[in-house]
Amino acid sequence: MIKKGGTYVVMGLLNTDSIAYATGKMIEDLGGNVIYTVQNERMKKVFFDRGCTDLPQEIKDAMVIKYCDVTNEDEVRSVFNDIGDIDGLVHSVAFANPKTCLGNQMYTSSYDDIKQGFHISCVSLATVSQFAQEHMPNGGSIVTISFASQLAFPYYNWMGVNKAALEALVRALAREFGREHVRVNAVSAGPLATKAAKSIPHFAHLAQTWKKISPLPWDAVNDKGEVANSVLFLLGKYSKKITGQTLYVDGGASAVGGELLKHEKPLKTMTAKKREARERLKRMQERQKKK
Repeated sequence: MIKKGGTYVVMGLLNTDSIAYATGKMIEDLGGNVIYTVQNERMKKVFFDRGCTDLPQEIKDAMVIKYCDVTNEDEVRSVFNDIGDIDGLVHSVAFANPKTCLGNQMYTSSYDDIKQGFHISCVSLATVSQFAQEHMPNGGSIVTISFASQLAFPYYNWMGVNKAALEALVRALAREFGREHVRVNAVSAGPLATKAAKSIPHFAHLAQTWKKISPLPWDAVNDKGEVANSVLFLLGKYSKKITGQTLYVDGGASAVGGELLKHEKPLKTMTAKKREARERLKRMQERQKKK
């Protein structure tokens, strides 16, 4: 449950397809005040001002958006000093050069790109958490976004390494900031068709993989809201004893091994007639076992 009138910082706004936007909108719908951050003015102009043609101008004008390069400690400090007290923070920030850190081959000699990706996708959580928690006098919650770090997926390469490090960092920060009554958690989402995700080579292959391994149907386009719901849970009071955890919101793909068999795949629809037929079959099987 979001605190009505509470202030929440959502970092990583790109456009209306982003997890950051979906989360921020839900916070506002529940009565919270949202302050978004974007890396810089150019990014805002290209991806938000010009790119979000589906959003009326009056809504854009009403949004509070600040610039913050998460790799610049002075900028991060300044942003939180300017905002003042907050109740929660969403860190939805990640980047890896798709030409060198993603794709067919893991190895790259572009070490500067590797370091940049690690700084943005992982280390920045420590930076923003340090200055955010100083503005949580009554405690608060920090939530970051991860992806299937326990497995190696094709094409994801160094970003997979960054996400594994990010989840380790979540545990370390949870330990450090627990004394301040600040919780730190991650949501590991299934593949979502965001602007950032589309820069991953062969993203469609990753989305198709989920159709083969996810016990629950996964919609890479429309399930941003399901991920945002879980972020809000971790931000709110009903999760106040949860910290250092990674919550998997991926249709169950992380919990099963191998591809689903034909009879295990999610049904497109579950009509009352089908439910009744399944129950009859189940009762029949149970009677046969007893015999």
